[in-house]
Amino acid sequence: MPASLARTLARASSSRSVPLTATCTSKVTARTFSHTSAARQTDDPTTTHFGFKTVPSSMKETLVRNVFSNVASSYDIMNDAMSLGIHRLWKDHFLRTMAPAPNTRLLDVAGGTGDIAQRFLEYQDAHGGSKGSSVHMVDINPEMLAEGERRFAGSRWAGEERIAFSVGNAENLEFVEDASVDYYTIAFGIRNCTHPERVVQEAHRVLRPGGRFMCLEFSRVENPVLATLYDLHSFHVIPRLGELIANDRASYEYLVESIRRFPPQDEFAQIIRDAGFTTIGKGYENLTFGTVAIHSGYKF
Repeated sequence: MPASLARTLARASSSRSVPLTATCTSKVTARTFSHTSAARQTDDPTTTHFGFKTVPSSMKETLVRNVFSNVASSYDIMNDAMSLGIHRLWKDHFLRTMAPAPNTRLLDVAGGTGDIAQRFLEYQDAHGGSKGSSVHMVDINPEMLAEGERRFAGSRWAGEERIAFSVGNAENLEFVEDASVDYYTIAFGIRNCTHPERVVQEAHRVLRPGGRFMCLEFSRVENPVLATLYDLHSFHVIPRLGELIANDRASYEYLVESIRRFPPQDEFAQIIRDAGFTTIGKGYENLTFGTVAIHSGYKF
């Protein structure tokens, strides 16, 4: 464990009022994991989960920001390594499922390095929406957002002012007007938020009537054999890849743990309905045996 991390954890254990400035880490071995108990929130509203740890709610935003500051420069490479490139197919299918109408506006929250934003603009250009379509990318982490800005620097979309960037918290998008966007996306980001239900409520606020909320997120593999293999990959392979490629095992241990703490598909679909959205059918589509799920809701 790095000395700075050890000092941070020591301070945190002695006083909750001291903000953490490094990511929490724990040594996790592969095992069959109880998804039901993991998804359950703490009973104390002043605390929340950070991976498998319980931390003061006021600290989680800083902790998550530090994780993504650590991984920003290697984020795309690690995504390819962890998923064997399958994340690209998931994102492609995500956009095809959205099938955005021409000349529409997307708010891409937790937009990171710009994968979803780029696919949206490419789709618009290919389907007659090259003039009036635009994307506003939002991320709580400046380093991640800077990676996205680098992706679009010098692009025709930047030249046409069809892409904008803002640092912001998904739970409070005060700089986005009510009923001002046609689509709201959040891909592999909502599980890192302190209060996912507030994120969905805020999405409902900023969407126009008829607008669509879409979330791509890691989920639950229900088949017990596949779930065991998935746990082995998650708890053994992914942190090791983080150590080898990004020189950061701890951040990737957190990312694996955060997946196990996120609500299962049906539970999250109900959170979306509770925020005022209308879902079609069960409200989600599983991909790759439930490794990830696409959630969708309409504002009517």
